[in-house]
Amino acid sequence: IIFSHREVPVPFYLMRFSYTPEDWARLIKKPEDRREVARAVVEKLGGKLHGFWYGFGEHDGYVLIEAPDNVSAAAFSVGISAGGSLRSAETTVLLTVEEAIEMLKKAQGLPYRPPGASS
Repeated sequence: IIFSHREVPVPFYLMRFSYTPEDWARLIKKPEDRREVARAVVEKLGGKLHGFWYGFGEHDGYVLIEAPDNVSAAAFSVGISAGGSLRSAETTVLLTVEEAIEMLKKAQGLPYRPPGASS
């Protein structure tokens, strides 16, 4: 997605999750496509599901969504987690390259100094 300077980008969020052993057992017994569950939840909050992947390692799955704001993304994460099927869930706000460059420019010249450094 390319944004002009006047357009405000819609925030993207990456959610990493892990199922409980009990829910893995349920999915083994009756496999199902969980993308539709995630899609319904995020669309109800005014967002869009961009991807849903499974992996192996620290997290069982990854979901990429766009949402109107942080509150909606947090509601997605909390709403999904409240169902009790997740052992863990983490959501990260993703910045566009343009936002990261703006952030870096704002960080220039800030009056922060490390502890013990002379002022």
